[in-house]
Amino acid sequence: MEEAHIRQVAILGAGGWGTALAVHLARAGHDSCLWARDAGLVADMAERRANAVYLPDMRFPPGLRVTADLAEALHGVELVVAAVPSHGTRHILKRAAPLIRQGATVVSATKGLEQDTLFRMSEVIDQELGRGVHVAVLSGPSFAAEVARQLPTAVSVASRDATVVEQVQADFRAGYLRLYGTSDVVGVEVGGALKNVIAIAAGVAEGLSLGHNALAGLITRGLAEITRLACAAGAQRETLAGLAGLGDLVLTCTGSLSRNRHVGVELARGRSLDDVLSGMKMVAEGVRTTDAALALGVRHGVELPITAQVAELLAGRKDARTALYDLMLRPQRAEAG
Repeated sequence: MEEAHIRQVAILGAGGWGTALAVHLARAGHDSCLWARDAGLVADMAERRANAVYLPDMRFPPGLRVTADLAEALHGVELVVAAVPSHGTRHILKRAAPLIRQGATVVSATKGLEQDTLFRMSEVIDQELGRGVHVAVLSGPSFAAEVARQLPTAVSVASRDATVVEQVQADFRAGYLRLYGTSDVVGVEVGGALKNVIAIAAGVAEGLSLGHNALAGLITRGLAEITRLACAAGAQRETLAGLAGLGDLVLTCTGSLSRNRHVGVELARGRSLDDVLSGMKMVAEGVRTTDAALALGVRHGVELPITAQVAELLAGRKDARTALYDLMLRPQRAEAG
């Protein structure tokens, strides 16, 4: 494996995950620059040496700079980490395209699907940046706050190019962060996107106090649903049994830091979706991913019963209890398939 060396790194997106990765890469010795489009946030981060909005109580290491100037962030960088919400990714990449050097590595750290096109984030990167960059995807069970606190974490890194996987492993690896490589970009991205939808349903089960049995069944059938769609899209089944599938699904469905699970809990308590989202600082990707996942299921001829009920709930066509019980009342079937 190629050894990590000091590289110039730009992290696009100063939400919780982007900030945590920026802190991590600066700690790893890279010359790191965190970009945010909000100049006010950048000024506050520069003064505090912390992101008080999205990752409070985490001081920035000396090697981390912040800027609202995209050209400044991307000047001469060898590694770009895209941690912008899925709905803003294409717009930012269009702006970034003429500023990214040929041969740079671009790592997608966003878990979602583009709503209108149903493209995965690596596909959006390919389309906007062309073939002059190397593309990888980082995904897996990883709450931003825990990575920032240097708690043990294992994730997946995927690329069609094995040398890119090895380089990203070398660039990101630390005593508390272990990266497992794979060539299955589709599996890693579909797993990362759809687990957020299942987590909303898991939050509903929690909010309705349906018990551990219901949650275990929901997670298990959710994994089957994700796997069906991922494999229909070209993924390898074993990927979904790994960190980017089962691992991330369990974390997001059970962890108290999960934004998508929080949405489900609050909907089950009777709050409206608009009210829940207006009170959240960070994006719950599962809300936007739900309809895109259903459309992708139609495209591939794959039934997604949990996702369908989450869509009914988010659209206000069903209340939380009705959606969950309609799911339980579906015709019984063999478990396999």
